[in-house]
Amino acid sequence: MTKLKKILLGSLIVTLSSQLYIDILVSDFRVSCAIIALGLFLFLNRDISPITLGIAVGFSTYLWRIAIYFLKYGINNQIIGAYIPEIFFFVFYGILFTWIIRKRNYLNLNVFFFITAICDFTSNVLEILIRIIYYNHTFYFNIITSLLMVALIRSGAIWIIATIIKYYKMLLLKTEHEKRYRKLLWLTMILKSEMYWMDKNMDKIEEVMANAYRLFEEIRDRKNPDSWSNNSVKIASDVHEIKKEYELMLRGVRGITETQYRDNGMYFKDIMDILEEKMEKEIKFKEIDICLSFQRGSDFYTDKHYQLMSIFRNLIMNAFDALDSNKKYSKISLIHHNLESQHLFKVIDNGKGINKKDLECIFSPGFSTKINYDTGEINRGLGLSLVKDIVENHLKGHIDIESTLGAGTCFNIYIPNEEIEVSI
Repeated sequence: MTKLKKILLGSLIVTLSSQLYIDILVSDFRVSCAIIALGLFLFLNRDISPITLGIAVGFSTYLWRIAIYFLKYGINNQIIGAYIPEIFFFVFYGILFTWIIRKRNYLNLNVFFFITAICDFTSNVLEILIRIIYYNHTFYFNIITSLLMVALIRSGAIWIIATIIKYYKMLLLKTEHEKRYRKLLWLTMILKSEMYWMDKNMDKIEEVMANAYRLFEEIRDRKNPDSWSNNSVKIASDVHEIKKEYELMLRGVRGITETQYRDNGMYFKDIMDILEEKMEKEIKFKEIDICLSFQRGSDFYTDKHYQLMSIFRNLIMNAFDALDSNKKYSKISLIHHNLESQHLFKVIDNGKGINKKDLECIFSPGFSTKINYDTGEINRGLGLSLVKDIVENHLKGHIDIESTLGAGTCFNIYIPNEEIEVSI
């Protein structure tokens, strides 16, 4: 669902909820239960702008109240002005909410309770002051106590409902994970049986390699020329048999992954949650000091979850190796942006950076800049090559890289919406 649709839906829900209210002391001042709906909607949809939603809700609620009054009593110019302060309530609520959470991407429910209470109370104070000035009423301090109580009660209701929703979603997610775990366990058992044949074929490959080298020595030394043709045919036949066995195994593995472990997809948020958890464990295992940051755009459902996970995991693992141990502060960020017709994913590190001459070859199979000069071990150099292949050939997107020596590297992955978004 797009942000515009979410805002329209939120406006409708909050506007309908505004019909539940309590009159307090001042003429036409209504404490609306719509704030409970507004708070819940903001908690469950953190990708939308609270200010935009506040403006939309303010005007939609105003028009709704005018329409209801008109249908009941007819046109009244005083009523048209009397409902205007409520617009200020919702707009100010959105502004204050945005200002408080500007440095908080993810809020726990306890913090959210206090934020909604502050926004509710402050916005109500502003609205009642506008009404007092508009109607020239006397200000009563006991109104403040009433507004504070109402704010705490409504925020408490938000906290309770959000907690129920949170634990219900956790229960559903746990059930889904258990299903996937059972499928994965069965898949692993079958794959291990296939690995047995792969291990068995390793001995056969070693035998073929030995025969090939023996034939090479005979040809080099001009020994037993009469047996050369038979030996070469024997080697070719053995290689052909190995190839057939691997084709059968590959067909079996594909059948397992494409049918027996078929799942329709998952939400991007869940992909990021799983990836973040696994990468945090990798950081602990490697005993390295890294700040890992994930910034998500709007959520979407995808059936390309394995490809996306492979892309991000490879790039982040690559970034681990690129970090400069001499730097006091190391950071890796995965940032997601929803563009008009495509998704942009950025994997950024503040590591060593890459030489300009190496940038041209960075996606070539086998190319690597990671050599351990103490052990002679070299990275296979397949990670970035596979990433490029998945992005360009499987997801019809493109990938580019920006890097500065000593400052860090940024991989930009662009993937069209239609390639990774599916409706459910």
